[in-house]
Amino acid sequence: MKPLLHLTTASAWELAQQIGEYHAPSLEHEGFIHCSLPEQIADVANAWFAGQNGLVLLVLDLTRLRPEVRFEAGTDRPDMLFPHVYGPINLDAVIRVLEYRPGPDGRFPQAEI
Repeated sequence: MKPLLHLTTASAWELAQQIGEYHAPSLEHEGFIHCSLPEQIADVANAWFAGQNGLVLLVLDLTRLRPEVRFEAGTDRPDMLFPHVYGPINLDAVIRVLEYRPGPDGRFPQAEI
């Protein structure tokens, strides 16, 4: 089974470790946390985070996630299904945390998971 990925800031991840679970702003505003499959993450990062530094990828084990996960059409990509996590992410579902940096041109490469 493929892992799920969530792109966030290193500071947001540090806060999650302090409070015991991860919350994204989208959980408050949209009711879920946006995630991606490994083959989707570079496109997502380049569309929403181009040129940004200080980002990390949370690598999630789907079988460990406590909240419901639904695969739903993307807002900007209705032809593609993205995993959406309907609740805060429990920290024991995060199996790896990877720095994710853009290249010199500001674009993100495909992540090596």
